[in-house]
Order: sequence, then structure tokens, then C-alpha cells
Amino acid sequence: MERRDFLRLASMAGLGVVVAGPFAGQASAATPYTGKLFLFVHADGGWDPTSFCDPKGSLGASDMNPMNEYEAAAIESAGDIRYAPMGTNAAFFQKWYNRLLVINGIDTGTNSHDAGIRTTWCGTLTEGRPSFGALLAGVYGPTLPMAYISNGGYDYTANVISMTRVPDTGTLARIAFPDEINPGAENPGRYHTEGTIKRILAAREARHKAKLGQQRLPKLREEMSTLYASRLGQDELKQLIQYLPEDFEQGPLQRQAQVAIAAYRAGICVGANLSIGGFDTHGDHDKTHIPRLDNLWTGVDFIMDYAAEQGIAEQLVVVMGSDFGRTPGYNTGQGKDHWNITSMMMMGAGIPGNRIIGGTDPRHSPLNLDLASMKPVEGGSGVRIKPGHIHKALRKLAGIDTAEIVQRFPMAEEEDIPFFG
Repeated sequence: MERRDFLRLASMAGLGVVVAGPFAGQASAATPYTGKLFLFVHADGGWDPTSFCDPKGSLGASDMNPMNEYEAAAIESAGDIRYAPMGTNAAFFQKWYNRLLVINGIDTGTNSHDAGIRTTWCGTLTEGRPSFGALLAGVYGPTLPMAYISNGGYDYTANVISMTRVPDTGTLARIAFPDEINPGAENPGRYHTEGTIKRILAAREARHKAKLGQQRLPKLREEMSTLYASRLGQDELKQLIQYLPEDFEQGPLQRQAQVAIAAYRAGICVGANLSIGGFDTHGDHDKTHIPRLDNLWTGVDFIMDYAAEQGIAEQLVVVMGSDFGRTPGYNTGQGKDHWNITSMMMMGAGIPGNRIIGGTDPRHSPLNLDLASMKPVEGGSGVRIKPGHIHKALRKLAGIDTAEIVQRFPMAEEEDIPFFG
């Protein structure tokens, strides 16, 4: 397969296998990545924390504007974490509370979907900033063919890394084995003999070196090396195929996670966006929102168990978030509208479990955080938690806070909040 054909096929498949960013000129096979794998689970549409990790129940029959249909007295706990008695919350929180960090009372500063998604996953409302996943991949996997995989959510990269989409896993085999007529078949057939392939590769390498030597402009040399590096990713993609399951699990998050974990095991993935939709419940909130939460818990439960099965549980970090929260109480259609206050939940390597940080008042307005006690406080003292605070802490957790790429995009928040101890 010619280089232009390979790149065209990758583009058609949505696969960003051409490296980019400050290390794009390195036309050599990347060292397999063995650090932490970050999975960012996006609940698209704006989830309702009062329906799970920041419960606010009804005061009973006399409550003319109940926050939720369940009563406050029915709120349940798993360890130190309180949760709403709805759907499959109990099964999820009882199983994972000792691994869960809940951050409540986060002020996103917006009720706009686009702005909310951006600030949740890059830490600021400012446009043009890369997602945390892009920064992470730009530092640890600049030459990896699938360093940053996205299935939705906020995945703007600001050119620090190439982003990969995998809409059809069958396409991966076609790209990884371009000389096979029917990849995956018992007798796939080949376009060329092994000897011919070796001669082609040798000729391509010699031609690349010759053409590179003729160029004097750094930009052209970088672009030529970027194109050449795209072919080197084929061998790494072959490693990915070996780790993909024969049969993918059903579910909105499960398949996405299996591809990301396979890519990580192949040494070519640093982080991935996973996305599940349907949370923008302006009508019939309980009837539609709670089943979406159940799907979310089923997906995250699978991710954690599957990571352990694949032997990477100690390297996995899962971060869950959404556009924003939902309004206190119900509208006239029994739905809930956009609310700028939200929560995030995290679990995995370096994340302290059975812990809640931050809080809200009975009508889900944020309480400030006292940094000395790490407890919510009423009044004007303390710090209002914003996504930027969380991203400053995540950057330190990932060990990228001092990287040159990351320092190009500073967080406006001055306070360092020890979310992770």
C-alpha cells in the first residue's frame, strides 16, 4: 500500500495515526508506553448529581418544590459516601465506594453545553485550550500512533497531539495489515511476497533519507518525517490487534473501553475519551435520567473489572464528569434544566477512595471549601471549587504540571487544592 493510500484510508476511518506536535519530526518507532492509562468518562448532556453522589431528597408531602421524588430520610451511604436511593446506585456505590473520590459543589460558571463540556475537560471556559487528555498524550506519547483516543466529549488538541477516533474496529485490521487481502481471515491472502515487502520497505527508507537530505527548510523536513512516521505506526497497530477481544461487549461504554485498554496494552495509548449520552433531560427527568445513570454505572463497573482482568488495574485512572448539573427541583414537564453546579467522580491509581470533597446547600448551591480542614463552609470564607482547581491537581497527579507543553496553558486558579492527598 502506498503512503498516500495508507493515509487516505486512515483519514476515511477517522484514525489519526499520523503523529503531530513538537516531536513530530522524530521518524522512529516510539518506545511503548507503560505509565498510567487515563480514561475520561463523559456523561453527555449534563448529569444530575442530586440523583446520585450529592443527594437532596424531598421533605415529604408538605414539600411544595421537592428537589427529588425520593425522601431525604431514604438517602443511603456506602462508607463515607452518601448516594441517592435511585436506580442501581446502591449496587455501584456499595461495590466501589472504597475506590471512589467524589468532588461536589463544582462551579462550572456556565449552563451552555459547549462551554460546560470544555471547562469540565480542559479546566477553563477559555476557547482554544487542549483537553487534559490531549496534554497528557502530548507529554507522554507524542510519537505514538494512538496516544489519545476520543469517542466524543471535548477532545480539542491545540496541535499538541493527534487525536484518534475508532468508529469501526474492523478498520484497524485493514490498516495494521495493509498487505493482507482479507485481514483476520484464516487464509487472508497477500498482495506481495515477504521478499517483495522487504524490498519495498528498504526502498522507501532509502528514498525518505535521500529526499530528507535534499531539504534545508526545517518545516518541510518536519512534515516529511511526519508522513514517514505514519508508516512506522503499522507495526504498533499490529500489536493492538493482538490485544483486541474476539467478541466485544455490548453497551455504550464497554466497547470504547475495550479498544482503549487494548491500545494501552499494546503500548500505544496514554488516554481516551469515553462518552455516553442522553443526560439532557428537560422532560420526564426520573424516567429518562435514571436509566442513563444505570448504563453509566454498568459501563464503569465493567471498565474496572475488565482492567483487573487484563492486568492493568494498578495503572488505570478513571475520571467521570459532565457538561454541568441540573436545576434544583422539577420544571412543569417533570424535567430538570441546566444548572452550573456539578460534581465529578474519580477512581484508580493515586486516587484516595471513600472520600467526599466539597458540598452544596439544600438547594444545590455550592459551599466554599476550607483548605485547612478540607470541609465545606458557609459564608464568604474558603474557596469555591472550579474545574481549574481540579485540573491543576490532575496535572500534578499525572506528573505533567511542569512539562513545557502544559505550561503553555496555565490554569487561572491560584489555589492548589489537595484533592489527592
